[in-house]
Amino acid sequence: MQEILGHLRHVDNDFALIADGDKIAVALSVGKDSLTLVAALANYRKFGIKNFEVIAITVDCTDGEADYSKITQFCESLGVKHYVEPSQIFKIIFDIRKEKSACSLCAKLRRGMVNSAAKRLGCNKVALGHHADDMIETFLLCMLYEGRLSTLQPKTYLDRTDITVIRPLLYASEKEITMASKSFPVLKNICPMDGHTKREYMKQLVKNLAKDIPDARARMTDAVSHLLKKS
Repeated sequence: MQEILGHLRHVDNDFALIADGDKIAVALSVGKDSLTLVAALANYRKFGIKNFEVIAITVDCTDGEADYSKITQFCESLGVKHYVEPSQIFKIIFDIRKEKSACSLCAKLRRGMVNSAAKRLGCNKVALGHHADDMIETFLLCMLYEGRLSTLQPKTYLDRTDITVIRPLLYASEKEITMASKSFPVLKNICPMDGHTKREYMKQLVKNLAKDIPDARARMTDAVSHLLKKS
């Protein structure tokens, strides 16, 4: 966790993600990334560098079928309140609309619910668990499929909801997050589309590049980070 906290402080210093008085809602999908984010922000708060509050919001896409009791206990152990928002997202996407490319719509619906809940609970910021590998993969997706140089932003203000979205783990690698989350109550991803997306293809592409160029991930992370600082 020490490495994760170092990355968090670095990205916070570079992009001023967190300010005194912030109430931050973590979009807690209950995977390793978002659980690490909750733990990192809870520990970062203990340093006393900035005075801010952290809560966690989980959108239950199964409309009450999933058990989040271990997640709630984990959050409580960190001094973080956990809110579960029931939804019928899976039913809408897979049963009613029968979407074949569901990821974009699912993400949009979940983000909308998290932002609405965050606003209702008095939050001014929403934190997402994207990491350095996500940043690289998004850059490749935009370049290869859309012909533009773009990636995940560390900080984005949404004027329609008056919410600022932040990504405090953007400098941390997936490998570091996997190591940090070994003891966390990670729940299995039950989405039918898991592992069958363009992003998964990009993940494998980067993995193959790293076989021939061991420093590929680090070099690409540095390059994209420089791009963000100039934007």
